[in-house]
Amino acid sequence: MQLTDVTSVRWAATATVLFAAGLAAQLAEAPPWLWWTLYLGCYVTGGWGSAVDGIRELAAKRLDVDLLMILAAVGAAAIGQIFDGALLIVIFAISGSLEELATRRTAHSVRSLLDLAPDRATRVDEGGHEIVVPAAQLKSGDCVLVRPGERLPGDGAVVAGSSDVDQSSITGEAMPVLKATGDEVFAGTLNGTGVLQVRVVRDSSETVVARIVAMVAEASATKARTQMRIEKLEQRYSVGVVLATLALFGVPLALGAELQPTLLRAMTFMIVASPCALVLATMPPLLSAIANAGRHGVLVKSATVMERLSAATVVVLDKTGTLTEGAPGVTAVVPLDADRTSDEILGLAAAVEQSSEHPLGRAVTEAARRRGLVVAGSDAFRAVPGRGVRGAVDGRQVAVTGADEYRRLAAVRAVEDTGATVVVVLEEGRPVGVIGLTDRLRPDAAAAVAALTELTERAPILLTGDSDTVARRVAAQVGIPEVHAGLLPDGKVAAIRRLQEAGEQVLIVGDGINDAPAMAAADTSIAMGLRGADLSIETADAVTVRDELLSVPAVLALARRAKRVVTANLVIAAVAIAVLVSWDVFGDLPLPLGVAGHEGSTVVVALNGLRLLTNRAWRRAAMP
Repeated sequence: MQLTDVTSVRWAATATVLFAAGLAAQLAEAPPWLWWTLYLGCYVTGGWGSAVDGIRELAAKRLDVDLLMILAAVGAAAIGQIFDGALLIVIFAISGSLEELATRRTAHSVRSLLDLAPDRATRVDEGGHEIVVPAAQLKSGDCVLVRPGERLPGDGAVVAGSSDVDQSSITGEAMPVLKATGDEVFAGTLNGTGVLQVRVVRDSSETVVARIVAMVAEASATKARTQMRIEKLEQRYSVGVVLATLALFGVPLALGAELQPTLLRAMTFMIVASPCALVLATMPPLLSAIANAGRHGVLVKSATVMERLSAATVVVLDKTGTLTEGAPGVTAVVPLDADRTSDEILGLAAAVEQSSEHPLGRAVTEAARRRGLVVAGSDAFRAVPGRGVRGAVDGRQVAVTGADEYRRLAAVRAVEDTGATVVVVLEEGRPVGVIGLTDRLRPDAAAAVAALTELTERAPILLTGDSDTVARRVAAQVGIPEVHAGLLPDGKVAAIRRLQEAGEQVLIVGDGINDAPAMAAADTSIAMGLRGADLSIETADAVTVRDELLSVPAVLALARRAKRVVTANLVIAAVAIAVLVSWDVFGDLPLPLGVAGHEGSTVVVALNGLRLLTNRAWRRAAMP
């Protein structure tokens, strides 16, 4: 979906251009008719949507803040202050377009999640005949055939065959999992090199993937209900200002006051009581913080998100792709012969693994290249699901296989004790070396956890679909005491709900599709964007483009500073409005002085918020 596909974005952009042109013409002392025309064009392009929506709301006996802004803008133009009105129009036009854009992108990404499961499936009937059918028609009890490289069409159990299955999209596990007879498999996961026969155990509408979509939609609706409560407060404020303006205009007229001064007083009231200063008290600090974070690799999707980030009381972290890099890497190479070096063992393994598409094989080959080793060619390559790979290297039979049959070897047990996945290198059937592979910890993981602990005064919590042993090993390395492992997406959502019920404001950081429901359920979410899945990026409230975990505590600290600036600005704006309104109601506030006071408070809060644009503000936030 393109940015310009959203109609409100085009109108907001046009209004902004017209406003900028009008301001430039006004500052250049061009003829008033020119910049008035440009400003009025801004009114029309940026305000017609809010005006139409406001009139519809009014017809339904509701008055929202958008209509109040239109009335205030018209009032400003009526008394000659068209710049104020145009600025208000632009602010609300941009805000509305960003909200619509975020809504459409999230809906689009949720729909695209269903593409994980294939459209077609190969069903095997009782006579053993293969029939290609739509995957959506699969029912519990159907038997399907899944060939190498295909995605599984349904949730089920393996009834024949074995293969390594990449199920990171569902569980978050970095390593492919060997699936054999009796093992559970999920729709949308990727089959490896073996052939599987799977008995479907759930209808297509009840698969884990379908439940992820439902959970994201449900959690998003919960956030929408929270937004509705905010809008009710805005309606009450709008009704109060309009009623007060009408009273200030109608009552004196009824008592015999003259029309022109009464109208002027009422318009002055609407100008000084309009929440322009309050809007600017909030938006510049938050937008400045957003812009600053964006320059440093964190895309925060809205000012509301920045505000919610500041309120986070506990941080929940995913493991794979968040605390770790999300891909296996070689962490140990142990020769079993005294006359062999680790480079020789790694080179031997890479010679046969270079033809493999398995993630562990790619990790071995990449490690050899990083060491600058010259990798020999191999012949007669063969991959056996669950048993590794083998081939001929310089006339010798070489194999790289799992460690199950070789745990008697002390080197195998020692490497496994570090939490690594172990493969054994065989030459002519004899073990000659051991290689350990792990999902490597991010270099900044421990520092990020420490910074988050200091900010929230509570250590982060680890939620993962990976095994308990692996999860606790990673948690211990980075200083996380609370671990919940082996969780499917609904388990993560349940854990988030429990924290919220205990009164916590939850920020979750993750990267995979399996994190998306929890991200939607949490109060705020950040996606590790470099490797993050489309749905997690779209569902998340913020994205770390540079894939640096330390940027999470930095943006959290920046959000908290922005909140303090917003609080100070709100006090300034509220005091200014109260003084000006009181002066207008109980005294005789001259229009120029009212505008000057209104504009003065607006400028003060705007400049105060713009301080968060500086690199110094980010450095202070990023300081450990």
